[in-house]
Amino acid sequence: MLSGLLCHQVTLYAQAPEPNYDETKIPPYTLPDPLVTQSGKRITTARQWESQRPVLLKQFATQVYGVTPERRLAARYEVKSVDSSALGGTAIRKQISIIWTEYPNLPSLDILLFVPKSVKKPPVFVGFNYMGNHSISTEPGIALSTRWLPNRPDGKVINNRATEAARGVQQSRWPLELIISKGYSVATAYYGDLEPDHPEGWKTGIRSVLGPPTAQKSDDWQAIGVWAWGMSRMLDYLETDGLVDARRAIALGHSRQGKAALWAGAQDTRFAAVIANESGEGGAALSKRVFGETILRLNTSFPHWFCPQYQTYNNRPEALPFDQHQLLALIAPRPLYVASAQGDQWADPKGEFMSARQTDPVYKLYGKKGIGTNDWPPVHTPVGETVRYHIRAGEHDVKRYDWEQFLDFADRQVKK
Repeated sequence: MLSGLLCHQVTLYAQAPEPNYDETKIPPYTLPDPLVTQSGKRITTARQWESQRPVLLKQFATQVYGVTPERRLAARYEVKSVDSSALGGTAIRKQISIIWTEYPNLPSLDILLFVPKSVKKPPVFVGFNYMGNHSISTEPGIALSTRWLPNRPDGKVINNRATEAARGVQQSRWPLELIISKGYSVATAYYGDLEPDHPEGWKTGIRSVLGPPTAQKSDDWQAIGVWAWGMSRMLDYLETDGLVDARRAIALGHSRQGKAALWAGAQDTRFAAVIANESGEGGAALSKRVFGETILRLNTSFPHWFCPQYQTYNNRPEALPFDQHQLLALIAPRPLYVASAQGDQWADPKGEFMSARQTDPVYKLYGKKGIGTNDWPPVHTPVGETVRYHIRAGEHDVKRYDWEQFLDFADRQVKK
C-alpha cells in the first residue's frame, strides 16, 4: 500500500509546474495587513492584538495545520539513564522516556537531554532530530533508536532500522560542545517516535489513538501538527526537571521541523523563543510569493504533513485569507529567529526574510524592535533585534555558523 501511495505522489509531482526561481516571474500578490482584522478594524494596541490571536490561530488550524486535539494523553516519565560525565565531563546526559500510560503498545517519546555542569538551571533548546537520538553524538551510552527510519545509501540505516554505524551521523547539526560551553542545555527526540514520516506513518504513531484521520475531516491534524504537539509534550517533561529552566525553553527546528517549531510556538506560549531554520513553504516563507517550493508541490510530495483543507489552495495561493507572516506574528512579543541558506532557493530565502520583516508592526505594539529594514541582507550579515534573520552561504542544512547566531541571539533575548 505504501509503495502505491508513493507512486501516486511521484506521478502528481511530475505533473506539477516547474518551480519558479525568477523574481521577474513572481505573479502580483497582496499581503494581508497583520494589524487589520477580518472585519476591517485596525489594531492599535497589544491588547487588541491579543484578542486577534485566537482568530488567527483558528484560521491556521482549520486551513493549514489541522486542529490540535484538546484531549490530553496520560503520561509518565521514566528516566532510563543518567551520565554525570558526558561530553568529556562537561555535561550531564539524561535519557527519559515519555510513556503513554493509556496505550502501553504505543511507542514512547524518548528524550535525550544534555545539561552543562557549570550552569545552574540553564535555558534549554527543544527540538526534534531526523535520524534518532544516537545520530547527534557518537557517545556509546546513547540508546540506538529501534524506530522506523528512512534507509540510507551509505548502509547506516538498513531495512528502515539504524545500525551501529549510524551513531553521530548528524552530529554536525548539533554542535553539543559549543552549545554546552555557552551555558545552554539541549533536549531532543526523534520525530519518528511520534509519527514515522511517510503517508501511512500515522497508523503506528500518536494519531492512531489521538485524532486519527479516519473521519476524513478537512481540518484533521496531520504530521506537522503531531510534531508541534510533541514539542509541547517535551516541554511538559522539562517543567518537572530541576536541572533546566523550562521558563526559558527555545523551540528550534530545521526544514519540516522548522515548520513544526513555528506552529508549536504559535500555539504554546510557554516557549520563550522560537527559531526556524530554512523552514520554507508552510513555514516562514510567504505562500503568495510563488518562488521555489509551492503549496502544490508541498502537498503532492508530503500529503501527510498538512490538513486536507490546505490542498484546496494548491493552485491558488492568492485565495489564502492570510499568509505566513501572520503565523510568525503569533510568536510576538517573544523573540523569533528566521534563518535561510543561499544554496536553498527551494525554501525561498528572500520570502522568509520578507515574512519576518512583516512582523515588525506587531512587535512594535509591545515596544519591541523587529527586523527594522526592507533591505534583504547579504550573506553572513544578521539583521534585527527581537525578530532576527540571517542568510548564510551553503546548502539546506544546519551549520555551526547558524548555531553561533542562535546562541548569540539567545544570549541577548533569552538568557538575560
